[in-house]
Formats: sequence, structure tokens, C-alpha cells
Amino acid sequence: MQTLPTTRIEWHRRVLSLAAPIILSNMSVPLVGVVDTAVVGHLPNPIYIGAVALGALIFSFLYWGFGFLRMGTTGFVAQAYGAGDSNEVGTVFMRALILAMVFGVLIIVLQHPIGSVSFWLLEGGVELEATAVDYYQIRVWSAPAALGNYAVLGCLIGLQNTRSALVLQLVLNFTNVILDLLFVLQFGWGVEGVAAASVISEYLALVVGFIIIKSNLARIGSSMQLQGVLNKEKLKALLHVNLNIFIRTLCLVFAFAYFTAEGTKLGEVTLAANAVLLHLQHVLAYGLDGFAHAVEALAGSAYGARNRKSFHSAMFYTTVWALALAGVYTLVYALLGTSIINTLTGIEAVRVSANTYLPWLLVSPIISVWSFQLDGIFIGTTRTVEMRNGMLISLAAYLGAVWALVPVWGNHGLWLSLIIFMILRALTLGLMLPFISRRIADTVQQSPG
Repeated sequence: MQTLPTTRIEWHRRVLSLAAPIILSNMSVPLVGVVDTAVVGHLPNPIYIGAVALGALIFSFLYWGFGFLRMGTTGFVAQAYGAGDSNEVGTVFMRALILAMVFGVLIIVLQHPIGSVSFWLLEGGVELEATAVDYYQIRVWSAPAALGNYAVLGCLIGLQNTRSALVLQLVLNFTNVILDLLFVLQFGWGVEGVAAASVISEYLALVVGFIIIKSNLARIGSSMQLQGVLNKEKLKALLHVNLNIFIRTLCLVFAFAYFTAEGTKLGEVTLAANAVLLHLQHVLAYGLDGFAHAVEALAGSAYGARNRKSFHSAMFYTTVWALALAGVYTLVYALLGTSIINTLTGIEAVRVSANTYLPWLLVSPIISVWSFQLDGIFIGTTRTVEMRNGMLISLAAYLGAVWALVPVWGNHGLWLSLIIFMILRALTLGLMLPFISRRIADTVQQSPG
């Protein structure tokens, strides 16, 4: 059974040791996009930049939709690890990996209809779309590896080994960068080289991840075994959890897509200003994700161990650090927000507009942090029905707020609606939190001995 911290110092150390590698890992992600853009930016036709951006956008949304493979795996692994069921840890991983492979192969099989719908929705120009299709047709072959890496990452977080998760992410991203430079600048392969770099780096990361997982399982006396993988009840539970997370993720993606769509109605300058501010919101997510992942692992482990005290400690100490980081973000944006905006755009009208709406970004960290933390708690305990229902309620209220507030207050109304969305995400989950705590207590009372 996983040993949970017992003193305040131990809790602080464990939280930071789990969160820091995730934060560093997230910081390396934008590097790939920057290098992708930079290498094709040296090609003679500017259309290559747009083609890579368009193709990458398709896979970002496609793979983001399969994020449940990471989250669901983390929850089940963390609980099995906390309960001391080492065999189940290996079985959960293999179950998730096989599911990831199935979905990955399906994406390859259905690549033509997926591509047709995607390019129809994005409506690029003829030449731009033709070049983006070349990128898409190569990059799509990375699907099994990309989704398999979600299962690997989920298992590592569940096992509270985020340092290995960082190593895996660095292998993926830096291999991608090196191959980008080699294939495009040295071999002259253009957008096809960028796509090939992504495919090779995903499969290399999966191989490295497989080796790391094998070592981690051996450490806890487990292995990658197929026995029990097709257990009907547990497979049903996995699919049920993943479906709920999938619905929750779709709602989240739709909420931000709808925000951008409504912004287009307010003019190009406002749209551009919102894009700059949303970029800073995403940077915020990179940090808060670290402590959300930490609470997934720690709360999930305590839940599996039926340790109510440790469950409460996991929530408390991860949230203390998450709040501290949220406060840092607010302070940085308050002091340097204008300078950051001026760095991101040289268009004066966009700068003025972004600074007008900057105050919304100052309150966002302190409000967003609660939904990040609560998401982590509910993922770790695999209470995904509540997550799904809370997200559906929050999305409905958000759409109603946009409908009511934007005609009156314009873009301020749009940002207020997004803040309301974040508040309701936290409130709907927060109201259900005591039921999880009581469930741990009830289980302890019913346990033999």
C-alpha cells in the first residue's frame, strides 16, 4: 500500500514534488508549437505556416477529446495504488492502453471522414487546405501512440511518479523539436517533415513510456498482465467513467469555442484582444494543472486506502499551494499585464482593447483555481457522474449568461459570462464534495476487522 504523508512538512514536500514536474512539463509544450512555426516560417511560401497551424488545430481538438484516457487511468490507478492492490494497477494500465490503441486505430480507419468534416468546419482556402491535408494525412498515423501516451501519463500520475511523466514529456517534445529542424531545414521536407517529426516522436515517447511503466510496476510488485483486463464489470466501470469525462471535456471545449465565436461578432479588434487574453488564461492553466494533477494522485490514493484524514489533507495542502500560485498569477498580470500584452501584439488597437478587458484576467486565477482543484479531486475518486452533471449545469447557465449579458455589456458581458461559468463549475462540484468524504467514512465502518 502507498504510504501517505503524515506531517505538515511531509505533505508540503509531497505536493511540491508531484506538482513541480507537471508544471515544468507543461511549460515545455508551447516550445513545440513555436519551433513548428519557426521552421516552416523559413520556407518560401507563408501558406505553410497556416497549413501547419490548421492541421495541428485539428489534432489538438481531436486528442483533447480523448483526454479521458489520461484522467480515467489516473483515478483508477491512484485508488488501486492506495489500496495496495498492485496487480490491479498493472491491469488498469493494460486496460487503458488497449482502449487507447483501439481508439487510435479507429481514428486511422476513419481518417478520411474525420478529415473531411474537420476541413469543412475550418473552411481554409483551396491552397491552404491542400497543404494542410498533406500534413494531416501523415500526422494521423500518430493516433495510436498519442492516445497510448495518455494511458502511460495517467498511470505515472496515479503512481505519484510525476518526475517520470516529466521525462516522458521532455522526450516527446525535444525529439519533436530536433526532428523538426532536421527534416525541414536540413532535408527540406516542408510541412510533411513537421508531421513526420510529430509521428516519430509520439512513437518514441510511447516506447520510452512503456519501459518506464514496466520499471514502475516491477517496483510495486506488479506487471503488465492481460489476466483480468477484460473483466466485464471493471471494463464497464472504465468505459462509464471515460464516457462521463468525455462529455465533460466536450462541454469545456464547446464553452471556449463559443466564447471565441461570440467574440467574432464584436469585431476583429475585440476578437484579437480576447485571443491574447485567452493565451494568458492558458498559461495560467499550465501552472494550476500541476496541483490539480497532484490532488488527483493524492486524493485518489487516500480514497483507495479508505483514509479519510489523508483525503482531507490531500485536498487541503494541494489547494493551499494552488491558491498561492493563483495569487502569484494575479500579481504578475496586475504588475506586468500591459507589458505582456504589448509583447504579444504590436497592433495598437488590439493593445488598447486587451488592456480594457485585462481586469477580468486579474480575477480569473483566484476563481479558476477552485474548479481546477475540484476537477482533480473528482477525477482521482472517479466520481465522474457528478463532474458531468456539474459541467452540463454550468454550461447551460453560461450560455444563458452570454445570451443575456453580451447584448447589454458587450465584451465585458462575455468575460463576465466566462467567470460565471468558472464559478458554477466550482459550486456544482463543491456541493457534492461532502458526499465523497462521507462515502470514505462509511466504507471504513463497513470494512472487516
